Amino acid sequence: MGRPSKPFKVIQTEGRSHRTKAELEHRRKEEEALASGIPLRERNEVKNNEYAHKEFVKVNKFLKKIGKNDALFENVINRYCLLLAECIEFEEMREKFYDRFKQFEALEQSILMNEEMTRAEFYKTIHGFESQIMSLDKQVMAKRKMLLDIEKENIMTINTVMRSIPKKEAAPSEDEDIRSILGSN
Repeated sequence: MGRPSKPFKVIQTEGRSHRTKAELEHRRKEEEALASGIPLRERNEVKNNEYAHKEFVKVNKFLKKIGKNDALFENVINRYCLLLAECIEFEEMREKFYDRFKQFEALEQSILMNEEMTRAEFYKTIHGFESQIMSLDKQVMAKRKMLLDIEKENIMTINTVMRSIPKKEAAPSEDEDIRSILGSN
């Protein structure tokens, strides 16, 4: 699968295309037909989540600026904001587990000396902490992957933005400049 077609506005800005005028007009009409004209709305579950709400406000502002805050993107943007919030919450949970793990680990001598636990119980508990931390790490990584996939599809990465920018016309060479001044080709 090759590079996706450029949007009509990009082709128009470039001022050149291999497409005919009829094909360009058809493309413009089809792109306009894809927009609902209804602005993006924030879902209640996004509004009620501090992290998700902040991200929605930020993303919606950017989408308005580029003329893409359309209701057709509502589900994916709301989902993106919720995923980001979940990712942040899992990261915070992981940090709490890690802090508790370090505190428990620091008490090793005291616990073993006071015979509050056997050595086997202590190390089984340590292993439980480590397993939980690794499980949270896996969940965070899965959510980060989902976020990146959404970002790639919605012009939220440097690469996708760069593909949407029209190429600048090549500057005339020195020979062409001289020929235009002299009036000969």
